[in-house]
Amino acid sequence: MTPSTQCQETKNMSSVSSTSNTGSAQLSTNQFLQLLVAQLQNQDPLNPVNPQDFVTQLATLNSVEGLNSLNTSFSQMLQLQQLTQGASLIGKTVNYTPTNGSPTTGTVSAVTAQNGQFVLTVGSNQVTLSQIQSLS
Repeated sequence: MTPSTQCQETKNMSSVSSTSNTGSAQLSTNQFLQLLVAQLQNQDPLNPVNPQDFVTQLATLNSVEGLNSLNTSFSQMLQLQQLTQGASLIGKTVNYTPTNGSPTTGTVSAVTAQNGQFVLTVGSNQVTLSQIQSLS
């Protein structure tokens, strides 16, 4: 492997790593480590890759994993907040606009989760939190 090819591989790995930050390419930890091992196995022994490049790549991987973990935590917090909002509406009268049209009023009797979204039961209707216009 020539030094220019080796340098290009390092740049390619960095770009794959950074694109996973934006979500356009998903690179798992195992896939990243496989690429790293392949790069180490195929490098020119007379001109090895700079160790700082590997440290940078590992730091980037660690950052991406941390961001993914943070996103998961925020998602769980949002679901809990929606559940709390929905539960606080039980027994209250709400004005809402159902998907079929005209504004309606009713009393919230239950909260359920459907397809990852919390849905209120108002009379015989299923109402999402985003359909509620006002509370009385």
